[in-house]
Amino acid sequence: MTDYIAIIHKETGSDYGVSFPDFPGCVTAGETIDEAKDMAIEALKFHIDGMAEDGKGMPAPSSLDVIMVSSDFSDGFAFIVPAPIKEKAVRVQVTLYPSVLAQIDASATEHRMSRSAFLADVALKAIHGNNHT
Repeated sequence: MTDYIAIIHKETGSDYGVSFPDFPGCVTAGETIDEAKDMAIEALKFHIDGMAEDGKGMPAPSSLDVIMVSSDFSDGFAFIVPAPIKEKAVRVQVTLYPSVLAQIDASATEHRMSRSAFLADVALKAIHGNNHT
């Protein structure tokens, strides 16, 4: 199962809002933090099911460091939501120069991602114009 970061926001006089940086448009809310977290699990499942029906691929999860530097999310707090992804990963073989592999591994480590997650994220950004959804 893949985990995604959700951000809870709270403004005076409003419910706790939840958004998913990796899934623009996937939002929900709850009167309490616990309710907002429960609603987030349902919202993410519904959003992912819709993407699957539309034949869209899943984005690689962004790192917390990358998400929290955005002014859209810096005033909220993050929590992890497991995504019920039905798609199974496929093992592939690629050929790379050792120097390229070293750079990939260094960048993946810098972003706190596995090599596979990093390569998937970069590929999806290239395919979808840096919006990877």
